Amino acid sequence: MSDIVLEARRNLARANRILYLKGVVDGFGHVSCRHPENPGHYLLSCNRAPKLVTEADIVELDAESNPVGGDTRRLYLERFIHGEIYRARPDVQAVVHSHSAAMITIGATDVQLRPMYHMAGFLTRVARFDIREASGRETDMLISDHELGRHLADTLGPASAVLMTGHGSTMVGGSLEEAVYRAVYAEANAGIQLGAMQLSRNVRHLSETESDLATESNRGQLKRCWDLWCEEV
Repeated sequence: MSDIVLEARRNLARANRILYLKGVVDGFGHVSCRHPENPGHYLLSCNRAPKLVTEADIVELDAESNPVGGDTRRLYLERFIHGEIYRARPDVQAVVHSHSAAMITIGATDVQLRPMYHMAGFLTRVARFDIREASGRETDMLISDHELGRHLADTLGPASAVLMTGHGSTMVGGSLEEAVYRAVYAEANAGIQLGAMQLSRNVRHLSETESDLATESNRGQLKRCWDLWCEEV
């Protein structure tokens, strides 16, 4: 295994623990990254709680979300979230799926998630997914097959995030660091928005131009957060 793959696996294990530390995931939720040497494949932990994930738990999955190399460990039921987004979005290098509380709260209403401050400018374009509408039936809410994964990826479109009604949310990024950053600050932003709405009906949010400018500026600062969070875990 090459050094670049080993480093990707190491960082993915760190990402799991960071997301737990920041309260984005608990016993559930998962994060993946595109394989650094085979862009048609991706890396994802076997079925473990994020806080417990180590490098040894990382599995390589192919474009059909099947394990490579005869790996027989139990996998996440919702790995199709990751596989179908990577298939639909060549620009995406990492995916985070979580059930963070403030995001679920907003997703259960008709309130539009808006960027409240510069750290969350990427939220200017957020998609909404309702599995009941996508599947035409009542389900267990899980994205547990290719078809539902494709529906989710289609709904996400070019956005950086998709709210999943009655379930959670999914974030994407151009790097693992960016996807983790977005998951952390999306939850923080959602909490700020809910708090502001309790104080006043006149809530100011970032404009689309402000959001785009802030997103581009923050992209150059990702390592600052990543290094801190890696030190913390």
